Amino acid sequence: MRRILVTGGAGFIGSNFVHHLVANTDAYVTVLDKLTYASSEASLAGLPEDRVKLVVGDIADAAVVEPLVAESDAVVHYAAESHNDNSLSDPAPFVQTNIVGTFVLLEAVRRHDVRFHHVSTDEVYGDLPLVDEVGADPKRFTENTPYQPSSPYSATKAGSDHLVRAWVRSFGVRATISNCSNNYGPWQHVEKFIPRQITEVIEGRRPRVYGDGLNVRDWIHTDDHSSAVWTILEKGRIGETYLIGADGEKSNVDVVRAILRHFGRPDDDIEWVTDRAGHDRRYAIESGKLRSELGWEPKYQDFDKGLAATIAWYQENEAWWSPLKHETEAKYAAKGQ
Repeated sequence: MRRILVTGGAGFIGSNFVHHLVANTDAYVTVLDKLTYASSEASLAGLPEDRVKLVVGDIADAAVVEPLVAESDAVVHYAAESHNDNSLSDPAPFVQTNIVGTFVLLEAVRRHDVRFHHVSTDEVYGDLPLVDEVGADPKRFTENTPYQPSSPYSATKAGSDHLVRAWVRSFGVRATISNCSNNYGPWQHVEKFIPRQITEVIEGRRPRVYGDGLNVRDWIHTDDHSSAVWTILEKGRIGETYLIGADGEKSNVDVVRAILRHFGRPDDDIEWVTDRAGHDRRYAIESGKLRSELGWEPKYQDFDKGLAATIAWYQENEAWWSPLKHETEAKYAAKGQ
């Protein structure tokens, strides 16, 4: 797999994967990205021009997708509309990108018999109860967990997963799927939970937490996500789904308190805001299949160390995120969040 097409490769998770490929393989990478608000050419800065090429275009545009797939050995599909709050305000772009865009890619890899890996989310499974709601440690998501999406975002990602499985079974497309837990790390847009809280504190404000703050997410550093996807692309069995997680379960309020402690602020220096609609209670990944079958292990097994590195990155790269911050917070303020 010397020629790899990465959709959404200028976004947060996709750009980290491109950096991983350049650092750890001899692959030539073409990035196809629409360069929406959540993407940034700066995330690809410094990569060798003779190995990485950026094509600005829409994955739902077959005329753009077709020639790029034709010249590739593999397609890694990261491109997606992914912010839950935005999907509640306007679901249409999520249907267009996540479902129609995936369909266009699947048809192209089908015609050219190109290896395909589809990057998805644990949110397709809905949510799990908290520990104190059941009196014992509750189960985690596995590859056999039924789909129960609860937002337009997660519903469209579930739909795209089903398309991939159908194209494998019906047309013999050589595809795998991964469903990953919540990512954190550099280059993440400030609308997302961890960078929003970090940048709020950097700018001297109190971080905001939805509801009671007890919603649990299973955090993984984006570098570990990248290594897992490459492992699946190299070793994964065609037609299989692999869950990616690093045993990083933390409640939202505990994450915020960890950020506050890093800055020397009191644990209770928090602004509580009204919970958002359809807010899933708990996500948790069981990644045993990926680890036992393919031999993958996460590098960042200490969440606090990964968080400290992420905070340092946002402190050092204020010039990148600061222009995005005012517009993002104005949108939240209009919704009382």
